[in-house]
Amino acid sequence: MKIIVLNCGSSSIKYQLLDIQPKTEVELLAKGLIERIGLNEGILTHSPAGKNEYTTTQSIPDHTVGINLILKALTDAEHGVINSLEEIAAAGHRVAHGGEFFKDSAIVTPLVKQQIESCFELAPLHNPASLKGILSIERLLPSIQQVAVFDTSFHQTMEPAQYLYPLPYKYYTDLHIRRYGFHGTSHKFVAQKACEMTGLDFPTAKIITCHIGNGASITAIKNGESIDTSMGFTPVDGLMMGTRCGSVDPGALLYIMDKEGISPSKMTEIINKESGLTGVSGVSSDMRDLLKAMNNGNLQAQYALDIFDMRIKKTIGGYFAELEGADLIVFTGGIGENGRITRRKALTGLQCMGIEIDLDINEQTMGVDAILSTNNSKVKVVVATTNEELVIASDTFRLLRNCE
Repeated sequence: MKIIVLNCGSSSIKYQLLDIQPKTEVELLAKGLIERIGLNEGILTHSPAGKNEYTTTQSIPDHTVGINLILKALTDAEHGVINSLEEIAAAGHRVAHGGEFFKDSAIVTPLVKQQIESCFELAPLHNPASLKGILSIERLLPSIQQVAVFDTSFHQTMEPAQYLYPLPYKYYTDLHIRRYGFHGTSHKFVAQKACEMTGLDFPTAKIITCHIGNGASITAIKNGESIDTSMGFTPVDGLMMGTRCGSVDPGALLYIMDKEGISPSKMTEIINKESGLTGVSGVSSDMRDLLKAMNNGNLQAQYALDIFDMRIKKTIGGYFAELEGADLIVFTGGIGENGRITRRKALTGLQCMGIEIDLDINEQTMGVDAILSTNNSKVKVVVATTNEELVIASDTFRLLRNCE
């Protein structure tokens, strides 16, 4: 079954075309990226398996035009990987927010589209773009089935003690204010993958997964289910991130708004785009830039990195307590997979919890799967590369096979 996977942003579309067959390896046929949708010069970068990368620049006014450009690239005589669009059996879509509607991925129906739209206010930058992708496929490939895979669905197994905020209860019942969590597809994928790497049983293991990138979250997993996660009502909660502040005293935000006459929309921009590593360092959200600045004596860069690493350590420790011990800690995401210093500093001093890593292996591990823990470590520590597109394609395949 050939499945096109679409991850639609407000001005971009990431895509992959994968071929999934029962009991065989998944084959990546092509992947690519549409950028600058709605601007004068849109860009398509198309990477077909076994062929040279292809880039073109042209006006891409909306998502339908962008997806049509992708479909043309997939069937192009020179750059394509399929002979006809009829070979595409299904489309899988990443959808950021499923609210409390979805505990699993879902085959797209009129009701599912309505529920995705009802979550627009919860994810105003992401859900509208995802729905545009779904509607565009309906117009361009009306005969194929579509599946929506939600970042939030894996975390719908949390109990009220984990997802409710200590606010007046009416804000939960009336406005649905609660912890939702994100990165769910990644957390579930790397937890299962790391269990396979270490011989642990995913349905019974206690796992702490650390998805650390420009956006970052940590999840506690027990018996195959998410029991707690660091992101909250929005992706700005929890860990310090590239440009997001993470958890901060709300009283401090109110004080700043009052003293500087800042509107809620401006404060939203500050905590999402001007804070985190960028805000504290005044340098960048890129680890390479920050390490260089720190090594040149920049104290703000040093502070930013220290806060970043300490918050990861504190969250791991908190989830270790919540799980009453852990069998496995997993690092993934751009920094989790490549950040040797971040991994080392986040785990330093946790020998009291039975965690011991091989520093030489950690130093050598960048962007590949690896077991970092020593043979004496009571807790296994793993770097597991994530593949959210594969999760989306696999869920699409599973749901459509089950409904045949």
